[in-house]
Amino acid sequence: MPKKNKGASTPRISRTNGRTVSQTKPRAPVNGKNQPPAGQSANPSTAQRTTPSGDLRTYTIRDYRLEKPSFKLRQVRVADEVRYELESGDLAAPAPPIRDSKYLKREQCVEIYRWMLLNRRMETALENLYKQGKVVGGVYFGLGQEACSCASAYALGKDDWLGPMIRNQGALLVRGFAPADIMMQYMAKSGSPTKGRDTTSHFGDIEKRNVVAPISMLGDLIPVLAGVALGARLQGKHVAVMTYIGDGGQSTGVTYEGLNFAAVQDLGLVLMVENNLWAYSTPADMQFRVKDLAERAIGYGIPGVIIDGTDACQVYDACHEACERARRGEGPTLIEAKMMRMKGHAIHDGADYVPKPLFEYWKKRDPIVRLEDYLVKKKKWLTPAENETLIAGVERQLEENRELAVNSPMPTPESAVGGVYCEAGCHEIKPRYAMPESTQPGARGGKSGGPKRSEAAVHLK
Repeated sequence: MPKKNKGASTPRISRTNGRTVSQTKPRAPVNGKNQPPAGQSANPSTAQRTTPSGDLRTYTIRDYRLEKPSFKLRQVRVADEVRYELESGDLAAPAPPIRDSKYLKREQCVEIYRWMLLNRRMETALENLYKQGKVVGGVYFGLGQEACSCASAYALGKDDWLGPMIRNQGALLVRGFAPADIMMQYMAKSGSPTKGRDTTSHFGDIEKRNVVAPISMLGDLIPVLAGVALGARLQGKHVAVMTYIGDGGQSTGVTYEGLNFAAVQDLGLVLMVENNLWAYSTPADMQFRVKDLAERAIGYGIPGVIIDGTDACQVYDACHEACERARRGEGPTLIEAKMMRMKGHAIHDGADYVPKPLFEYWKKRDPIVRLEDYLVKKKKWLTPAENETLIAGVERQLEENRELAVNSPMPTPESAVGGVYCEAGCHEIKPRYAMPESTQPGARGGKSGGPKRSEAAVHLK
């Protein structure tokens, strides 16, 4: 009969007001790595509190939301069709107000509002172009997620990096791409970022805009962006790198591997988990067990934050703090943005599996309408006339870009052979911030910081 381990205790996990998780306290690490420096308190995002019995550790997940909607769905089958019905949840609850930002000034808030409007108008134009047969392939919408895309990207600095996904077209606009770029990309025009070789949002710009192109395999952007942060640090620069993952995609193994690597290496990754309630046609509560995906930050030993993804001020504040933390070299942050995907997975998907009352509930939380009311009615930072002028300017800009995209020529057949194979000098990779330090004989891995000595630029052949 095996001996009982007297030092072991029964694991316990508990919840307090939906945000605090307690678990068995592990033995203290030999090197004291998990303890805050002397005279300094633990980061409140991962606050630790030991009970008198000494066997529990408590982690607090920051929650910026002013409401915490909770709905339970049940799966029903009608003939050969599977749908979902709403079993419980308060559909009559009024939309909460926008939470005042701790950081945004009037001009910045108005600018985010303008990006969100442009995002919405551009996607409406893309839907019309698709129906006119001018789009090659499908269209993926971020309807209802404009605050999450635009306000998050707005928190990035010039030296920071962005890795968007298919619904983050607003982030591309904020980062400097024009609506015409995105529309030409969907129409496979010669003037598109990929010169007509690809459609949807599979494009980036690592030279001027610090944008890494989306990767179709969900989760793969996370280790790529972690690598960008590592590369910058090897050049003596701490930068924030931001990417996104959905509530379904965050279950992939590469998500874990990439985020775990960033956590262990203290890389400045800001991971936006867009919990839009549906992983294609699977509801969120049928694909993971935890109540809040931000709780998964506990397993990585990094801060976890929950925000209302339809509140641009909440999105910006959480991302601003995470980016500042990244630039200080303090490591990654996981931010869970809760909202609703207001259309199907793509334009071909009618989302008939979604209970219609849920659409009505979240329509009252339209991020653009909420921010408009905040600017015009609450803060009075825009008069009704100024708001109308701003909207008219966005529509005028969008129409000019639409005309440019529609009238752009298709690529010539012979252009298809170009850019297939590496040509002389086309992949010379030069350090962005400084020359990295030469590898010392016998040196192995580890963290680094500060200025680096010269090393020859890398050339991939």
